Amino acid sequence: MRPGDLLLTPTGLLFGGRRYPCTWGRGGVTTAKREGDGATPAGSHRIIGMLYRPDRIAPPADWAVPLRPGDLWSDDPRDEDYNLMVRAPHGFSHERLCRADPLYDLILVTDWNWPRAQPGKGSAIFLHRWRRPGFPTAGCVALAPGDLRAIAAALRPGARLIVPARMAPKQG
Repeated sequence: MRPGDLLLTPTGLLFGGRRYPCTWGRGGVTTAKREGDGATPAGSHRIIGMLYRPDRIAPPADWAVPLRPGDLWSDDPRDEDYNLMVRAPHGFSHERLCRADPLYDLILVTDWNWPRAQPGKGSAIFLHRWRRPGFPTAGCVALAPGDLRAIAAALRPGARLIVPARMAPKQG
């Protein structure tokens, strides 16, 4: 692990000498990630982007990119743009990035199954705001809003999210 990396542990996300409470996929951690399995993929995942809602928050870092209405993320393995950000209208299954709730007000994008996605291997492994403490995600890593903002402000492009394969299969 390099300085500036994030390490997922059973007791939280380690970053910058601190442990941040977090949640991860309802399917636990897996070494065989599949689209829709609800699991967080084990491995070393580079942070390749930071997206934010400019109508709700200030840019957390100078390399953050504003989200626009109509920004989507393709999660359909049949789509040639699978596991990429796309624009509405989009004729394949996708996830809205500008949500009515604040879940995606700030997103750290990882390089899971990117840039040349293998169909069905899973899409959109983000770090984002949690719904509430202890509530698992669909495969992403989620944090309290203030913790996510603090991490985003200190994070540098190319940092890695490290998810050990030996993590507990599911959160208790």
